[in-house]
Amino acid sequence: MDDDRVWDFETKLWKADEAFYRDNLDDKVIMVMPSPFGVMDGEQVIKGVSDTPRWSTVEFSEQRISRIQYGLLVAGYRVHADKEDAPTYEAWCTTTYRLDDQDKWWVVQHQQTPIHHQAD
Repeated sequence: MDDDRVWDFETKLWKADEAFYRDNLDDKVIMVMPSPFGVMDGEQVIKGVSDTPRWSTVEFSEQRISRIQYGLLVAGYRVHADKEDAPTYEAWCTTTYRLDDQDKWWVVQHQQTPIHHQAD
């Protein structure tokens, strides 16, 4: 997967509906989300997506992609995300992708660590 496709896919993870997640999460995916969610499997993530308003804007910075070996890559970045009736959300994130034998990329891991700003 080239870099542009990785970042397009990451944007969709923030904005897409549950159908996108069903079509792109590996059966054994693990996601670590901020409290109160914690460690989640795919079905928990899909339910969470269906119950939560999607982000309207997302911006990535400090982006890195590491290609571990053929068919395995990790994307790391900082996100700044907004949605209606919610405070701006900033976090450090990683997503791991694997390529199957049909040339389909799957999300096998995603993690978010919120960034909390100190008051001046």
